[in-house]
Amino acid sequence: MAGIEFEAKVLDVDPAETERRILAAGGVRRSGPRLMRRYVYDTVPVVPGRWVRLRDTGTVTTLCVKQISTDAVDGTYETEVVVDDFAETHALLGLVGLTPRGYQENRRTSYVLGGVRLEVDEWPLIPPYLEIEADDEPQVWAAAEALGYDRARLTSVNTTKVYHRYGIDLHAIADLRFP
Repeated sequence: MAGIEFEAKVLDVDPAETERRILAAGGVRRSGPRLMRRYVYDTVPVVPGRWVRLRDTGTVTTLCVKQISTDAVDGTYETEVVVDDFAETHALLGLVGLTPRGYQENRRTSYVLGGVRLEVDEWPLIPPYLEIEADDEPQVWAAAEALGYDRARLTSVNTTKVYHRYGIDLHAIADLRFP
């Protein structure tokens, strides 16, 4: 699967209040909270804004290349495939010379509102945030409005930049886990 990601985040949310908003707007809880784990690798050659991610969502393991061109709602391009095994794929990537720059964990609770995917992400060291992902930009804005979030409160920066907003250099943390 390859394509543009249309997504925005609402930072510093209360998970219980966010769930209340989603359900009141007609959304449905799909799963979670579940532990997600990932390895992040630089591409060869290293290209700023592009990286490889191996992720276990608790239900499926994927390998993808993410490329960020801008911080706009449509500024990320992702090419992703499903792989069979997290540990074996990590070992295979090592055999071809990719060394992870980091291991990361987060917890995710997933919802759907119409065709829009909503994820409440909880990461170590920072407040939770809501990710709104849709098939196009107007759906992102409409979902945010249905949940009562003003457009000015939304951001489309990636998780590394979210950490930076809290004064944390995510690239400097080789092993990011919950206590």
